Amino acid sequence: MNDTQQPPALDAGVRSREEPGDRESDRPATEPDRAAAKARRLSGGQRLAVGASLLLCAALVIGFWQHYRLHAQVMATAEQRRDFIPSVRTALVRASDSTMAVTWPGTTEAFEQANIYARASGYISRRDVDIGSHVKAGQLLVEITAPELEHQIAQAEATLTQMEATLQQARANRDLAQVTWDRDKPLVQKGWVTPQQGDTDRLTLQAREAAVAVAEANITAQQAQLRVLNQQKAYQSVIAPFDGVITQRNVDIGSLVQADATSGTFLFILMHSDVIRIQLYVPQDEAFGLGPGVDAVVRVPEMPGRDFPGKVTRIADALQPGTRTLLTEIDVPNPDHALSPGTYCTVELKIPRKTPSLIVPSEAIIFNRDGLSVAVVADGIARIRTITVVRDFGTTVEVSAGVKDGDQVILNPPVDLSDGHKVKVRPGPHAQLS
Repeated sequence: MNDTQQPPALDAGVRSREEPGDRESDRPATEPDRAAAKARRLSGGQRLAVGASLLLCAALVIGFWQHYRLHAQVMATAEQRRDFIPSVRTALVRASDSTMAVTWPGTTEAFEQANIYARASGYISRRDVDIGSHVKAGQLLVEITAPELEHQIAQAEATLTQMEATLQQARANRDLAQVTWDRDKPLVQKGWVTPQQGDTDRLTLQAREAAVAVAEANITAQQAQLRVLNQQKAYQSVIAPFDGVITQRNVDIGSLVQADATSGTFLFILMHSDVIRIQLYVPQDEAFGLGPGVDAVVRVPEMPGRDFPGKVTRIADALQPGTRTLLTEIDVPNPDHALSPGTYCTVELKIPRKTPSLIVPSEAIIFNRDGLSVAVVADGIARIRTITVVRDFGTTVEVSAGVKDGDQVILNPPVDLSDGHKVKVRPGPHAQLS
């Protein structure tokens, strides 16, 4: 057998696979079959188009319905807001009390205070008081020793005695001259004594009288000098000028002190604290109505629960130009010495009110670009009124214009509340202002 020859069976099988006519799909289709296939394809597209149209129409209907419902809700809400009447709480405006209570800080001072200086020079030989000592008027504080002053007094007394003797001598000479003139005067008139002798006797008498006057004047001057020395001796005993307490001591026994009007030795500070004095500077807006007799209450933070009543005793008749404040002094009785000078305190003044004012709760205040205002309810209608605030007390404010006593003001008014808006007041008692 030749190697290039193939078996006949294999060739027949290849040919049978390669013949296209043997497959059914390769058979030529008839005309009715093609028409039916085309009809099937057209009916499927129409159904798809109709379905898409129906879906689009449904979406449009749903969207229109949602838009209409939303618009209806917006219109209903707007109509509801337009016709809505808010329910509000109110409080009554009340007139202020007849007195105005104001509180200011102050410092207690002694009713009387004196800085004791030395009026005599010398050494301290005795000291009877110290810091905290309670003294009475006229009580001895210290004793100053000055031996040279004693010598000056003795010398002045001796000089006075000498001058008194000189005065007696001058008076005797005057009396002798008087007798001589009285004897020679008639003789001169009769011519038995020369006029020259008469002039001599007359002038001698006048000279003796002048000598007596000089001696008397010298004695008066010496007596005055002696009184000065005796007063300086009296200044050696330093005594208390009034009842009080020694609050400062600057000398001790043996200290050298100098008596001088400008640089004398500073010995003690004496304070009278049976009555305490307090000075305040009250502002102009609260000074009107303030005067002597106004009640005051003094309080000290370190003594809670205790009040010290007092009275305004004196005021300055003019305000301080720089601060527009009125100097006010208050006297507080302090019989038990519970208050000490120099203590920080607060003073409450009960000042009679001269200008009317009203109290409004702070919750009712409206603050916007137009300023401060409140909403007043009148016949179910809210009326916005501008107010003028005088003082702020925290929970309440004092106003001088814009409202009147008995007005109903809205507490915490809504932000969109406008003038003329209808409101409904909640039933119940009105809020009370303290």
